Amino acid sequence: MLSIGACTVFEPQRTFYIELKPINFNSTVEAASIHKLSLERLMKEGVSPKDALTQFEEWITNEAAPNQQPLFVAFNAGFDWMFVNYYFFHFLGRNPFGHTAIDIKAFYMGMAGVSWSQTSWRFIGPKYMPEYHLTHHALQDALDQADIFKKMLEELSNNRKFQGENQK
Repeated sequence: MLSIGACTVFEPQRTFYIELKPINFNSTVEAASIHKLSLERLMKEGVSPKDALTQFEEWITNEAAPNQQPLFVAFNAGFDWMFVNYYFFHFLGRNPFGHTAIDIKAFYMGMAGVSWSQTSWRFIGPKYMPEYHLTHHALQDALDQADIFKKMLEELSNNRKFQGENQK
């Protein structure tokens, strides 16, 4: 993991971004072409993973509602979660999210009643962000995913209100 980007879902939207020192140089050309981060630059300028995760944990704790467990939300949470969870446990011995995660793709699958194959960005992107193209920048991805999730929640809420009005 070379960078962490996070944001709150609801207003006022707050953000967190940090770049980490690599723990090794195991990278592929394909991965580097996606994240576009220089491992050499991050070795000099990146924050140690332990310090980065400590800062991230502090941000999460400060942004979470009092007496509420923070909730990890991501588009393909299974992928992002494995890195975040590993780094938290490896460097801090704990994960402030506990075991709470919502996968936006799975949420959409249940909400829209579609098959898993219809939850890819190819289907969801045009519906919720028609002018958007993935940047693969951790903070921008977090902001975009939060926007999509808010739109899904609004759509679900509007559908429930509509159903409730029709049942009267």
